Amino acid sequence: MKMSIEKKIEKMLPYLNEKQQRIYLAVEAESIGFGGISAISKASGVSRPTIIIGKREINEKKPELPFDRIRKKGGGRKKIHEKQPQLLSELDKLVEPVTRGDPMSPLRWTCKSTRQLSLELSKKSIKVSYVSIAEILKMMGYSLQANSKTNEGGLHPDRDKQFQYINSQSKKYLSKKKPVISVDTKKKELVGNYKNSGREWEKSGQPIKVNVYDFVDKTKGKAVPYGIYDIGKNEGFVNVGKSYDTSSFAVASIRRWWIEMGQPEYSKAKKLLITADGGGSNGYKRKLWKIELQNFCNEFGIEATVCHLPPGTSKWNKIEHRLFSFITMNWRGKPLESFETVVSLIGSTTTSKGLKVKSALDENEYEKGIVVEDEELELVNIYPHKFHGEWNYTIKPLCV
Repeated sequence: MKMSIEKKIEKMLPYLNEKQQRIYLAVEAESIGFGGISAISKASGVSRPTIIIGKREINEKKPELPFDRIRKKGGGRKKIHEKQPQLLSELDKLVEPVTRGDPMSPLRWTCKSTRQLSLELSKKSIKVSYVSIAEILKMMGYSLQANSKTNEGGLHPDRDKQFQYINSQSKKYLSKKKPVISVDTKKKELVGNYKNSGREWEKSGQPIKVNVYDFVDKTKGKAVPYGIYDIGKNEGFVNVGKSYDTSSFAVASIRRWWIEMGQPEYSKAKKLLITADGGGSNGYKRKLWKIELQNFCNEFGIEATVCHLPPGTSKWNKIEHRLFSFITMNWRGKPLESFETVVSLIGSTTTSKGLKVKSALDENEYEKGIVVEDEELELVNIYPHKFHGEWNYTIKPLCV
């Protein structure tokens, strides 16, 4: 059985001193050819510059022998982030979403290459190579993420500016301890004895037996989980519907969150910020969404500001990676046999950082295909913002 290069390096390195290690790794890199240095660096965890030095040494006409000096443990140069203490904090700010400078930013996404990050840091008088930045990002817990199903449309020229705008609005509300929520509908789930992705610990050879085919059980249907994530409180509420994912259902879910969780926490709040996708039941083009929000504002005397994520960026919605991803992990490998099971599994979701989730079943029927006339929309007390008023707007309660 052929030994992998990682295993080979792992077995070899403990028996070599520092210089021998880099020369051995350089030899392995040369045997691979093009891309060998990067491959061996990744496999061994040793930096590229070290392997390059080793490569230079093995190509010397008169190599230095013997290896009479071995550096003591802990010796050598200080790591670059130790010599420049501000490096880690400044780098973390740059990979924060769009504000590029706020470690408490409500949105978090990385959109700059290591070369661009190196250039940005140089403007702050921090000298660091793009290769070192890649290693530091890994140390900080970042990794390169695949592009799987994240691009839902064309790249809008104001995409980054819209993220900046959402972030500035979120910061303003959070600084004044006003509610900021991220909303969206989670993937609809088949209810019944169906396979659920993921694996769970069970007795060997005794997996949970589920249906072979994923035909919808008409007596149970699908669960429609609509989530509300409170960014400031790190709390979630999921309204599990049995009907259709309509704008009426979306606002009914927000209303239920406000009654059960929002209002008790923000009893004096008269303003609410909602960050939402640009499409779906809470899309910026949905007339019914705005009419239902008007009804919500009238009912509670609250002013709702809505900021939609730009086209093609729904996966950057805060609720996706701060609430929905943990729900998915919590119920992995468990068949969602009933609506009660769905509600219970969602409600039992927690994280080490203190996420709390409440879940409830919505038995109401929501009619789809409701047509809203332009005359009805004109009655909405809506104030488009100066920047992309179609994405950013405030709905104020009407005085009755």
